[in-house]
Amino acid sequence: MKKFKLLWDYMRGNRALYIGAIMSIGLATMFSFISPLVLRVTIDSIIGGRPMEVPMWMQNLISYLGGETVLSRNIWICGIAIILLAVGNGFFTYLKGKWSASASESIAKNIREGLYNHLQHVHFDYHVKAETGDLIQRCTSDVDTIRSFLAVQFVEIGRAVFMLTLALSIMLSLNVKMTLVSMSVIPVIFCFSYIFFLKVKKAFKDSDESEGRMSTVLQENLTGVRVVRAFARQQYEIEKFDVRNAEFRDLTYKLIRLLAGYWSLSDMLCMLQICAVLVFGAYLATKNMITLGTLIVFTTYEGMLLWPIRQMGRILTDLGKTTVSLQRIQDILDVSIEEESSEELKSEIQGEIEFDNVSFGYDENRKVLKNISFKVKRGQTVAILGPTGAGKSTLMHLLPRLYDCQSGNIKIDNIDINKFNKKWLRQNIGIVLQEPFLFSKTIKENISLAKPELNEIEVFEAARTASVHDVIEGFEKGYETMVGERGVTLSGGQKQRVAIARTLVKDSPILIFDDSLSAVDTETDTAIRKALKERNKNTTTFIISHRVTTLSEADFIIVLDKGEIVQVGRHDELINQSGLYQRIWNIQSELEEEYVQEMQKIVS
Repeated sequence: MKKFKLLWDYMRGNRALYIGAIMSIGLATMFSFISPLVLRVTIDSIIGGRPMEVPMWMQNLISYLGGETVLSRNIWICGIAIILLAVGNGFFTYLKGKWSASASESIAKNIREGLYNHLQHVHFDYHVKAETGDLIQRCTSDVDTIRSFLAVQFVEIGRAVFMLTLALSIMLSLNVKMTLVSMSVIPVIFCFSYIFFLKVKKAFKDSDESEGRMSTVLQENLTGVRVVRAFARQQYEIEKFDVRNAEFRDLTYKLIRLLAGYWSLSDMLCMLQICAVLVFGAYLATKNMITLGTLIVFTTYEGMLLWPIRQMGRILTDLGKTTVSLQRIQDILDVSIEEESSEELKSEIQGEIEFDNVSFGYDENRKVLKNISFKVKRGQTVAILGPTGAGKSTLMHLLPRLYDCQSGNIKIDNIDINKFNKKWLRQNIGIVLQEPFLFSKTIKENISLAKPELNEIEVFEAARTASVHDVIEGFEKGYETMVGERGVTLSGGQKQRVAIARTLVKDSPILIFDDSLSAVDTETDTAIRKALKERNKNTTTFIISHRVTTLSEADFIIVLDKGEIVQVGRHDELINQSGLYQRIWNIQSELEEEYVQEMQKIVS
């Protein structure tokens, strides 16, 4: 029921359109059911001369038109009446289609916006684990399944109810025996449709989830196509996609077989029903127990009635699909979001930081960080070094509260960071990630992403600090150069420097470079650090790097190993201490000396 409450909530603002659509389909149904009655009166009474057996409102209408005598001499009036009824049916059917389509499109838009907004506010950890392809499918295909059901089948339920109610009341008034024969197969079709609904619901769920897995493989391949080409793994990726594609085909084929079985069996039942009505009706007509006009009414009604009843299978099929899609959407909306409170602080941040006995783990059984403690004064530059998996990036993710520490506390300006508004905190902490993401926009738009109101001078200044201004100016269109998806048209170093410039325009009091200088050469690295130092001496800066020369000018260096701080000090202190920092320094120094010697040999 929860997922249908979700649908009801998203229908807010469009419920009146659905009420209008259902009323329209009711009026269209009424017009379509009056037509056979007009035909019956024409055949039995106006042409056949039998006494009229019609509702009082129809007798009054015939009297108003001049009675049976006038109509028998002007039979065309009956034809005009049938045409007018058809026009009324068509007009209200049009209104039904227009209003239901308008409402369903609006609801689909609301659901997509709701999903997108929710995904923007879920915890960072959710996006780390979620499959992008599956999320895309839930926001597109599943929403479209719901839209299709609301546009067509939802209102068709109203048509089926109106038709059953009107047909049953009219047919019972004409002949009880014929009515019982006409309705004999309908309960069977209903039961058959319900059983089919249960089966198709599971089949669609399997097919939909399989499509999500296939979409994930496709999205990953297209995103990482350069890696695939670089390692000549095209055939492997093709085979991997073929497996998912074949799985989706087989599960969808199973769904199609169920649909085919339902339509063929329901067709057979419907034909048997029509056959029974014709045979029994013909028998009663030969015995003068019913008129020819009554037989025509029953056969016409039977054809009209069996279609929506038979459509119940399609309605239930789409209801099953919609139920699955609603559940998949509900699964996303059930994910908790980062709550904000009006009591959370948005005070000015200076940049003094303290980690006090901080521990953290992505699961309870394994701690990534253990008892981390250190203090940073405003304007200091702190370097962090350690082997892969030591917890360097995780440590920096705790500062903007992408994750919350499990024990200990972190303070900024002597205030616990849990008291700060998360959005405010992140606006004051600039992070340049190791793998920068650029959008398919111009370079200028990418740099000014955090502050769209920036003028050109400010953009240029940030680019100069990131040592990328001259590079950009060398492009044919300069800052108006379009960046391909994920920055593919730029080199790794260029992409990294544009990302640095994008972070610098925020003018944050705290900066974090998460191994983001590794993609640039040593000379550029030095130029960027020098420009940063001159740009703002009050900015507290964290630099994660494996390159010792990058760390050497920091105010102090933190060496992490297996989630613990093993060394703290300045560069000239640590290279003289036995430990991890000294070993890395010796290795890099030897490699640099070998490189210089090789270059000298080449030159000589």
